[in-house]
Amino acid sequence: MGGDMDLQGRMAKEFLRGLADFLWPPRSLVSGQRGAGKGPLAPSEFAAIGFISGPVCESCGSPMEMDLGPGAQCAPCIARPPRWARARAAMVYEQASRRIVLDLKRSGRRDGIQVMSGWMAQAGQALLAEADLIIPVPLHYTRLVSRGFNQSAWLAMALSKRTGVPCRVSALKRKRRTPTQGGLSARARRRNVAGAFAVSPRALGHVKGKRVVLIDDVLTTGATLSACTRALLKAGAQQVDVLVLARVVRETDVTI
Repeated sequence: MGGDMDLQGRMAKEFLRGLADFLWPPRSLVSGQRGAGKGPLAPSEFAAIGFISGPVCESCGSPMEMDLGPGAQCAPCIARPPRWARARAAMVYEQASRRIVLDLKRSGRRDGIQVMSGWMAQAGQALLAEADLIIPVPLHYTRLVSRGFNQSAWLAMALSKRTGVPCRVSALKRKRRTPTQGGLSARARRRNVAGAFAVSPRALGHVKGKRVVLIDDVLTTGATLSACTRALLKAGAQQVDVLVLARVVRETDVTI
């Protein structure tokens, strides 16, 4: 009897989901058009996105041309190791993925959060399996009030719900409002966010001795993530890994 009720419930949900998709077709995350395909991406759009699925640098998550075995690092990370232990990204930040990232980051479009968190969970499977805590990169409170959302927090909460790893959105604080990182060199970005982050006194007991996965939308030079990592390690975190939706990939990649 119980099994029949469960089956009927699942069938009813599938029917309602199908009806909703018929009445309000999903809007493409790339083109913005409705009904472009089953789900948030048309097949051609999905194929154009540079998902990172092959061998990557253990430290920064940058794609590598060949598989050099477990723990392999790219040349920039060997020369200057990141503060964090490991980093992973779901996709390359490029023309095909830019609309997805910018609509989330600037417009607060969150109807694709579940899909995006699924991509991130796949890319960061090993990191999340060992994690004790998920923490997003924070915004300064004045910027949060003016924008009304933190896209990194949305991604972190979705990942927590998907994986069961606890999330503490307010564990990290941005102590001062920093100018936007856009257009700055890697060195200028590091100076811009130096000392800008700290662990909230209320979260110290939750961070100390824990393996933390730090969440952000995009990894460009890694300056912000590095500053956040430094604050978490200073507060006693056992290990900090980084997981982002997308990362910039250059011929000579610098992640610090």
